Amino acid sequence: MKKLFSIAILAALGGLGVWLFASPAAQAPEVTFSTLSGKQLKMSELRGKVVLVKFWATSCVTCVAQMPDNIEHFNTYHAQGFEIVAVAMQYDPANYVINFVDTRKIPFTVALDTMGQVAKAFGDVKLTPTAFLIDKNGQILKRYLGEYNKTEFRGALEKALAS
Repeated sequence: MKKLFSIAILAALGGLGVWLFASPAAQAPEVTFSTLSGKQLKMSELRGKVVLVKFWATSCVTCVAQMPDNIEHFNTYHAQGFEIVAVAMQYDPANYVINFVDTRKIPFTVALDTMGQVAKAFGDVKLTPTAFLIDKNGQILKRYLGEYNKTEFRGALEKALAS
């Protein structure tokens, strides 16, 4: 009887494990980005494109170091349907963000999260850089925190663009 009970538990846990791994990816939250140009951009308006939503700050050394890679990825893949929305953290002064974007000629969308609502919607993001790669259907494919493997990122991005 004890052996039968153990088998039943293992079968149930195995079934649960399959369900957990087979469950669909999380949907990106429906947020509205306030861009530096004054435009309101809804997450749903980006459907049909692969999007990197990147939380960053001008005071974050890793964020600043990653910006040239972000620019390169945007310039390389934008024509294929890739967008970047760089969300400046709530504590980052708007004039710092504007100066950073202007001096580095950032080609992608930059948004201010002055109330912290976008960061909260994405799981209460507090650490920078934190980025989310989102597919054409609005599903979060991967979350990146801090340094990341550039080769793996490009592979994930190219796979998402090809889908």
